[in-house]
Amino acid sequence: MKITHALVAMMCVFGCASEAWAAQPATGLGQSAPNTSDVSTNPNWHVYVFAIGGVRYIQVNDVSGHVLGAVGTASGQYITLPIGAFSQQVATPQQAPAAPSSASPTAAPTTVYNDGATTVTATPLADGTTALTAAQSALACDPVDCNLKGP
Repeated sequence: MKITHALVAMMCVFGCASEAWAAQPATGLGQSAPNTSDVSTNPNWHVYVFAIGGVRYIQVNDVSGHVLGAVGTASGQYITLPIGAFSQQVATPQQAPAAPSSASPTAAPTTVYNDGATTVTATPLADGTTALTAAQSALACDPVDCNLKGP
């Protein structure tokens, strides 16, 4: 009888702990290796998404893990976050880049994130910086499908 009670108690402890672990929110916004999954649509970039209080925060890192910039979005509104090496070159529908580069693009914009509601593109520039642009997605799609295959 005591063994049964001990087993039930242990199962509850481990079961409750695993549920609590699974429910932990992603952390590390602004860090090079945050505690969340990389959801980039392109293997040359890392994108991490955090959701807090109804706002989605989308952070873009380069392939080496350096934080480039981030945006917050909710209900079609966007805001640039002051994190990342190129945070001054992040554009949204509501905000132009704070300090846009006059350098020319060295490649076409690359979609690095698309969840069906928001698309983020990265454009490498001749001065070694990267311009990031966040906007509403032109085509709606399933978030998993978008991030596996791109738009």
